[in-house]
Amino acid sequence: MKKRTIPSGGAQMGLMKQLQKMQQDMAEAQEALAHTTTEVTVGGAITIVITGHQRVQSVTIKPEAINTSDEEWLTDLQDMLVVAVNKAIEESQAMAAKRMEEITGGLGDNPLLSGLMGS
Repeated sequence: MKKRTIPSGGAQMGLMKQLQKMQQDMAEAQEALAHTTTEVTVGGAITIVITGHQRVQSVTIKPEAINTSDEEWLTDLQDMLVVAVNKAIEESQAMAAKRMEEITGGLGDNPLLSGLMGS
């Protein structure tokens, strides 16, 4: 049986300080994501601005995308809107995941540490 060593008191304190710093950095990054946006344009007609917290801030539809003489225009516009919203959410989630990964270095995926880091 392999003997496991337990970190000494000083090493444990150092680890706790590192975890506390990481937790603080994560909280600050979460706050920053609320004010960080990404912009997605689909079909050159619809632009969506979304925050790192997946909150849509604006939807812009170019007037030339509205063509009431074409019977399919409403369906096409609705389809583009769905694609744009989904793409914006995906980009926002990727932006948030990258920000957290920069802080945790992948430690958030460790089930033993996830409770300590607020996951």
